[in-house]
Amino acid sequence: MDETAFDYCDAGNYPQWDEDHPIHFVGHSAGAQVVRVLQQMLADKKFKGYEDTSENWVLSITSLSGAFNGTTRTYFDGMQPDDGKTMKPLSLLQLCRIGVIIYDWLDIPWLKDYYNFGFDHFNMSRKKLGAWGLVECLLGNAGPFATGDWILTDLTIQGSMGMNSHLQTFPNTFYFSYATKRTTKILGVTVPSGILGIHPLLFIRVLQMSQWRHPPDVSPPYKGYRDEDWQENDGALNTISMTHPRLPIEHPSRLVVNDSDCLPLQPGIWYYKIVEADHILFIVNRERAGVQFDLIYDSIFERCRKHVFRKTPQTLPNQAP
Repeated sequence: MDETAFDYCDAGNYPQWDEDHPIHFVGHSAGAQVVRVLQQMLADKKFKGYEDTSENWVLSITSLSGAFNGTTRTYFDGMQPDDGKTMKPLSLLQLCRIGVIIYDWLDIPWLKDYYNFGFDHFNMSRKKLGAWGLVECLLGNAGPFATGDWILTDLTIQGSMGMNSHLQTFPNTFYFSYATKRTTKILGVTVPSGILGIHPLLFIRVLQMSQWRHPPDVSPPYKGYRDEDWQENDGALNTISMTHPRLPIEHPSRLVVNDSDCLPLQPGIWYYKIVEADHILFIVNRERAGVQFDLIYDSIFERCRKHVFRKTPQTLPNQAP
């Protein structure tokens, strides 16, 4: 995950942000890993001109279907399972890569206004690159996919392990995780848990991931790997990946069944729940998720309100001393 991506923000919307005014973060899917990278960068003082940052600028991180340990979905879509870095020559990901490059190279204003992939800093427009520049991008010699530093490499099991090797769970931050699954076991076989409860776009993916088998001619991504551990899923991520950072080293964690069982909450521990939902249940619309949507977000807001301050309450930015 490219640390320089954070350098494109010229000014923040909350200039009072510091250790006395820490922030709660909620991240979905790969966004949960982005928040962890941000906290580590604050701890490592990676931002030029801000030498006083620390991990304590983040009061809590809440993950919704967070991609902590990678997903076998990437291998189905085209990442090579032997290294987790390169793509298969013929695959869905290759088609998407080519489509994105051509889209940005064409640089059609009304299309870019409708959707922008955020690659403007690569100067991929046909007006600047010409035909040969397009060929260089398609061959992988230039453009956003040339370095291998892009999201799909971070979402392989190997890539996530590389990220986790330097991302810490900090002792003064509260961590919460909602891991989702839409599978069940019938006679020991993992299968989708019904049809109606799974988004139509994800049903085939749930079925596909529930039957995952690591290629027998390829070394497993880590010692102790088992296929059955990676078969429960929500259509995009494996449930084992979403609970808490566990590879290559397992971080402190606790399964939550009843909220009252883990009170008072302690920082530095990943509290996680297993929720029956597909990968987009809580982000598409409230009508689809129903009461469960309200319950989860209400619990997040209530928990954040209870842990507004790490130390003695400070004067809020919009209040006079």
